[in-house]
Amino acid sequence: MILALSIVLIVVSLILIVLILLHRGKGGGLSSMFGGSFYSNLSGSSVVERNLDRITIIGGVLWAICIIGLGLLYKNS
Repeated sequence: MILALSIVLIVVSLILIVLILLHRGKGGGLSSMFGGSFYSNLSGSSVVERNLDRITIIGGVLWAICIIGLGLLYKNS
């Protein structure tokens, strides 16, 4: 179980690095290359940015769950 959670943690960590780098900063980001320049009239934020935010949050929650799970498994073993 520890090995499986460790592998999931490594994969999620790499995915989070890529997702965070895709976010738009003050000067624009890599997300503008993938359609981030199309803005929604209602929210002022692009659909791509909102979806990227949601995916990043889900990845962060999954990462935190893996960290807590590994901590509990190492404490009990």
